[in-house]
Amino acid sequence: MELMFWWLIPPAAVLAGAALWRAYRPDPQANERRRLVANADRLTALPEYQAALRRHRRWLAVAALAAATLLVSAVAAAARPAELTTISPGQRNRDIMLCLDTSGSMSSADAAVAEVFGVLAKEFDGERVGLTIFDSSAVQVFPLTDDYEYVQEQLTLAKDAFDGDPGSAGFLDGTWSGRGSSLIGDGLASCVNGFPGAGPGGTDSQQRSRSVVLATDNFLSGDPIFTLEQAGVLAQEAGVRVYALNPGDFDYGPGPDQPGATLRAAADASGGAYYALDTPDAVADIVRRVQETEAAALQGAPRAVVTDVPDVPLTVALLSGLVLVGASWRLRP
Repeated sequence: MELMFWWLIPPAAVLAGAALWRAYRPDPQANERRRLVANADRLTALPEYQAALRRHRRWLAVAALAAATLLVSAVAAAARPAELTTISPGQRNRDIMLCLDTSGSMSSADAAVAEVFGVLAKEFDGERVGLTIFDSSAVQVFPLTDDYEYVQEQLTLAKDAFDGDPGSAGFLDGTWSGRGSSLIGDGLASCVNGFPGAGPGGTDSQQRSRSVVLATDNFLSGDPIFTLEQAGVLAQEAGVRVYALNPGDFDYGPGPDQPGATLRAAADASGGAYYALDTPDAVADIVRRVQETEAAALQGAPRAVVTDVPDVPLTVALLSGLVLVGASWRLRP
């Protein structure tokens, strides 16, 4: 422990010494103020007088000790006792882009993803979360951010929209601006480009882990600009792992061109994973597993942290002040 304002102690000691000297130095006028009383020794010899004198002296000693303790503790508190420590803070370096297919068949799964990440956002520390929704066209609801209060607010609005709550349909505006439906390749490409420096020729010096949580059943209906395979290559080039959540993975045969198989291939090629969900309720557990997959942290630069610790001197000052008040009351005339 260190005293930040240690230079307060010498002048306080000088003032205390001056006060003591002033209190105990002989007073040349003391004899002039005294009055002689006849037969005073008879009074001072009484047992009651002797007992009262002893009590008076005890309370004087208590008051003097309390005053000295109060002075010392007050000076110690004013000198600002503090602890100086060195820490190396860890910072989460994960970026997560939620990429949700808003076609009608995905509503329940999208609502589960939004709900779970809305809860997890309360525990995030340094992670950045973004949200992009798509159907025939993609809309970035909010970019990567660590403003978790805002993230929770937006994910609550998203869940209400996916659940079909009255008055919430406007949240999905802009996702039907193109031709067709569930243009998965275009949606994934938009999500990948939502990472800083992930576009053509872009760089990102922060070396943050990048993940896309892609919720889609991969039922394409239309003519996309990017195929799923091309969007997957774009994710690989940008160092983005794709975690695909497919609530519509049914047995359509062993062919590699089946929706589930092509989605799995794109996710695996990016270094991510593919999850075939039997029920939308399983989304919560799978998203938590994705959240735990890349819990890497960047070690921050060491920094000094000063923590004030005035608890002990202030507590002692308070108690000694109370004792001094009690002793003064007992010493009243």
